[in-house]
Amino acid sequence: MRYIAIFLSMLAFVAAPATAASSPDLVSVEQQLSSLVSGSSADVGIAALDLNTGETVSIKGDTPFPMASTVKVAIAALYLSQVDHGQKTLDDTIDGQPVRKLMGRMLIYSDNHAADVLFKDVGGPHAVHNWLAQNGIRGVHVDRTIAQLLAAKRDLWDTRDSSTPKAMVDLLRRIYKGELISPQSRNYLLGVMAKCETGKNRMKWLLPAGTPVEHKTGTLTGLADDVGFISMPDGHRIAVAIFTRGGSDRPRTIAQAARTIYDGFKTLFSWPFRPALTAQ
Repeated sequence: MRYIAIFLSMLAFVAAPATAASSPDLVSVEQQLSSLVSGSSADVGIAALDLNTGETVSIKGDTPFPMASTVKVAIAALYLSQVDHGQKTLDDTIDGQPVRKLMGRMLIYSDNHAADVLFKDVGGPHAVHNWLAQNGIRGVHVDRTIAQLLAAKRDLWDTRDSSTPKAMVDLLRRIYKGELISPQSRNYLLGVMAKCETGKNRMKWLLPAGTPVEHKTGTLTGLADDVGFISMPDGHRIAVAIFTRGGSDRPRTIAQAARTIYDGFKTLFSWPFRPALTAQ
């Protein structure tokens, strides 16, 4: 009976979905992140996912945080989905402005006007929200345009226009795997995100020089976010979402968390028999 029980437990482990729970191999990373968060004056939510193996780690992963300008990733993804379905092209112009230029201004410089032009063109906040929901993205709420959000009274605990860290990472995963947009559109999106000029003191700041990062920041008074992809030395790519509100050390906390994630996953990948990255 003992051997049968052992066999069944091993079978259950093998059959378990890769993204079902935090990986036991990342317990030390989780502990380091917990220590970092407890020492920060900010309220911090973190999620990170190996896009090849499904191994994941999170701190307050199910807690909603304001997305601020990180919602622009979802706006871009919906537009590109409409491109994939033949409804639009990247060579279109909107109000006399080339879409490629609007995309660049929105994602590279976080231009709010460009974002709202594209927001309107894809159908508005509810169209983005419904598209995400229809595609199984839970925990992301898109309710207002950027102009409406900025004009509203600031409430960093408002669940409108919010995302949990896990939900944002799931959005990034679905984008990367070609489940929401085509691989061609994904490559275009990541290429633009790689040029991001905002938040140089956040996710990228403490990573080794030359580390490839495709990301999008979000900023409000009392809030700093950064979400995107970090590539490891061996080619593995990690989807990361880091949200911080309150306190006085938000950018540094994001940078330290990103470096902790980088070092932790790098150590994990150095173990034998880790599979190589397989883009889809």
